[in-house]
Amino acid sequence: MALFNKVNKAAIGTTVKAAASGSNVGASQLDNFYAFTQGATRQRAMAVPAITRARDLLASVIGCTPLSMYNEMWNPVTRELEQIKIAPRAWLRQLDPSLPNSTTLAWLFDDLFFTQRAFLYVTERSSDGFPKSFQRMPSAMVLTQDQAGPVFFAPSKQITFSGLPIDHRDVVQFISPIQGLLFTSPNAVLTSLKLEQARLRNSSSLLPTGVLRQVAGEPLSAEELQQLGQSFETARLTNSVAVLNEFVTYTETNSDASKQMLVAASEYQSLEIARLANCPPYLLGVATGSYSYQNSTQARQDLYMFGAKLFMDCISETLSMGNVLPRGTYCKFDIDDYLSETYLSENDTPAQVDEVGVMPNA
Repeated sequence: MALFNKVNKAAIGTTVKAAASGSNVGASQLDNFYAFTQGATRQRAMAVPAITRARDLLASVIGCTPLSMYNEMWNPVTRELEQIKIAPRAWLRQLDPSLPNSTTLAWLFDDLFFTQRAFLYVTERSSDGFPKSFQRMPSAMVLTQDQAGPVFFAPSKQITFSGLPIDHRDVVQFISPIQGLLFTSPNAVLTSLKLEQARLRNSSSLLPTGVLRQVAGEPLSAEELQQLGQSFETARLTNSVAVLNEFVTYTETNSDASKQMLVAASEYQSLEIARLANCPPYLLGVATGSYSYQNSTQARQDLYMFGAKLFMDCISETLSMGNVLPRGTYCKFDIDDYLSETYLSENDTPAQVDEVGVMPNA
């Protein structure tokens, strides 16, 4: 047997600070948290409940799954490469010394999900020159002069953070294989926002709408008709009874509460967002009519295979590249426990599981 790499433990040595120079003044902004932002466009998109639900579901998979480190060894019997786990580097359990990995990884995914790119700045290096600790740079604050986007093809060599240049050699750049949600279908997001605004307007009064009609008397002017309509609407909202004289009649329309709240349109738009976010529709509460699942295990598998896997592979493969780990050393997400049927505690009864919102096994 031949080993591609015989190193089975992480290098340990003195800390070497990341490089700092005149072309790296952007690094001075990494501690100015009061100026950090995720971007106004993302904030508007997160006002759509279906987008928030899809984002949180996918982030929960990535944030709760630990990373492990391994080498590959050729097995001449099976004629396959076998993964041999090795002692991890310190950052594998905590990329950012000030935050748990569940937070850092979830927000790395958030950047990939919305903008296609995510960035980690190398704050410290070990004696072998490889990164020892990182800090996330919000993608909304990063501009690349050599790639304007919205599609990005390779790591940038001209990076600015908060408007100041930063050394690209100290930045680990994650590039998603798929375009960011904010750029793939902005009209779908805008439609969802306008639909929410319409629902908000209609929610001010769920009483049946109607038409006021003058049937006798001297014709009213446009201004008088407007005043009549406004006063009648105010009476409907503040009292259970509104009063009209013999010259005006009120006819209710056939619009009921479900139509006023645009339930059918909201359901369809949630399905569109599920398509946009690559998230199984039933996990967003959308009934598709032709697809069903049998238990929580299959639901987790669907969420991982159809939505989270692509982003998890992007993160782990980027962290396995030569600017982060020695050649022949790799990291990956230990997803097996999450996908197994024993992921839920054996002590949980179906009733207890229902209380936390997860369907029990059928």
